[in-house]
Amino acid sequence: MKARHALAGFAVLTVFALALGDMSAQRPDPWLTLAAMGRGILSPDFGDLAGLAQATGLTLAFAFCGVGLGAAAGLALAPIYARVRILCVSVRAVHELFWALLLLNITGISPLTGVLAIALPYAGIFAKVFAEYLEEADPAAEAALPPGLPAAIRLIWVRIPQCLPQMRTYTLYRLECGLRSSAVLGFVGLPTLGFELESTFRQGLYGEAAAVLLIFLALILPMRRWVIWRLVPLYLIASIVALVLVDTPPMGSGALMRFLNDIVPAPVRTGADWSGWLHKVFVEQAWPGAVNTLVLSQIALAGAALLAAVAFPAIVPRVAGRFGALIGHGVLVVLRSIPEYMLAFVFVQIFGASMLPAVLALALHNGAIIAHLMGRQAGGVTLRPDAPAGLTLWAWELFPRLNGTFWALCLYRWEIILRESAIMGLLGIATLGFYIQTGVQELRLDRVIALLLVSILLTFAIDQVSRILRRRMHLGGDLRVEATRGRGKGDVTPREA
Repeated sequence: MKARHALAGFAVLTVFALALGDMSAQRPDPWLTLAAMGRGILSPDFGDLAGLAQATGLTLAFAFCGVGLGAAAGLALAPIYARVRILCVSVRAVHELFWALLLLNITGISPLTGVLAIALPYAGIFAKVFAEYLEEADPAAEAALPPGLPAAIRLIWVRIPQCLPQMRTYTLYRLECGLRSSAVLGFVGLPTLGFELESTFRQGLYGEAAAVLLIFLALILPMRRWVIWRLVPLYLIASIVALVLVDTPPMGSGALMRFLNDIVPAPVRTGADWSGWLHKVFVEQAWPGAVNTLVLSQIALAGAALLAAVAFPAIVPRVAGRFGALIGHGVLVVLRSIPEYMLAFVFVQIFGASMLPAVLALALHNGAIIAHLMGRQAGGVTLRPDAPAGLTLWAWELFPRLNGTFWALCLYRWEIILRESAIMGLLGIATLGFYIQTGVQELRLDRVIALLLVSILLTFAIDQVSRILRRRMHLGGDLRVEATRGRGKGDVTPREA
């Protein structure tokens, strides 16, 4: 399949999605809200230092404990990944916010809810990536061992030590993702920075909201400076202590048994008619939710691709100049560091609950990631001595030569954008997340499980389509999403993805 055919199909799908999507701004005068937010950004209010410090500490604690538990579980599953692949794919296809909504019914507003909401999907992700590392380990070292040694000994003493540098690099990236996830968990009631952001925004305290955002960026942007590996055990111990000291309301006895009973389909439990239950779940909820999720993800992917194609030269000095590249790099780093859900929440306050806020958030975040990776590779492209500069270099040299990388990154982000589109329903947008949240609020957990299965199947289907397209377009069957040792400056290592 040629790139122009894929582009034509992509354009047709995008036009069709735009015709179906609700891109209206429902607020009567968004400029008033924007002006108020602008004043808040110019004068951030750090008045409640104690509250902000507590939320910051708990955001870090949830991230360290969740990522640590997920990494440990993933490492344990990696050697047997072929046998547990379906399980790992399923748990990582469910977003952390969906896991939190389910766990609230068992563990309540407790630290365990936040830790497990991060650890469960991350365990599936770690298992896949660590399994790939172990498969790529040099077999020569293992062949030098005496014959007859147990497989566990070979794994611990030969294969894992070879992969340790890559595992550490990827774990650091996952910790960055864990910080974003931890902050977002505040939107379901856990006491992280996301909870502070939601509270201040809903009260119109934009100066305090700006302070929360600045603190979050101050945490995540210099992560490579303050995450020192020999101090990680201390970070973990401090995180565990901080979470143990959190006061949580009791859930009462029998919560787990009630949950297990409630997830059984109502016709099985009560003898109700199957046709009514199936119609309600799959016709009235799953079908419109899935359609809106696909529509939203397609528009957002188009926006991200357009932004990436236009913005990646902004960090290439030969196009934007040294000063311009520095500014462009800063803007892209900030956009890719703020979680999509957090951005979407802010845009909902401005435009109202249509697809527009979600599209803007997803396009900006994912477009910044793709642009950053493209710009890094463009910086390593060998150019002729007489190569042009500025926009001519972008249009006639860099983008044509990086076309394959651009498509590969866009197709890879497709599945991630779909997964994020589903959770936008928690903001009142009618994707699958909207109906999942409704089921949780109505305590109809059997419907919630059915809708989550639909979300998993959609994610799996898009991932498979993406792989097929990458293979047919000769872009490579798998796009690695982590940095590895020995790569050059210009290599594609979408670690930030």
